This record gives sequence, structure tokens and C-alpha cells, in this order.
Amino acid sequence: MKEKTYRLVGIDTAMHLLRPGAKWEISNTIITRWEDPRPRPTWEEIQDTIEKIRAFEDSINTILLPEQKEELDKQVRQIEELIGE
Repeated sequence: MKEKTYRLVGIDTAMHLLRPGAKWEISNTIITRWEDPRPRPTWEEIQDTIEKIRAFEDSINTILLPEQKEELDKQVRQIEELIGE
């Protein structure tokens, strides 16, 4: 089974799609800073958007060159080391 590395999935992308240009900070699932006249999205809206982004990425048959795969794997390892996984 091939493991998919998602390139677009994340809170930043979801927030950009939901409220482009909003200034915000989030801690765990709570938006702790909101500087925008529009209403804050709920955590459920953010999660729903992330699932839609994931489904979109799943629908694309991405084929990486070996050197691209190696570089992407290296980046993933660095992130995992930083977050302690």
C-alpha cells in the first residue's frame, strides 16, 4: 500500500479557504486571536474543509520522480523530528 503525503492539508490552508486574509492564531482547537470582521469559523467548519482538501488530494494521481520522493520524505522526517514523532 502506497502512503500518501499530503501537501495541501492543514489548518493554514483550510483557514485561507474559509476566510482569506484573516489574521488569526489557534491553540489546540480554539481560535485565540481573531482580527477580521467576518465571523470566526467553527472547529467543525475547519475540520470539514480539511477533509475536503484531503479528498481533493486523494483524487489526484500524483507521480513523483525518485529524487522528488526522497526530498519530500526528508522534509516529512524533519517535521516529525520537530514535533517529536
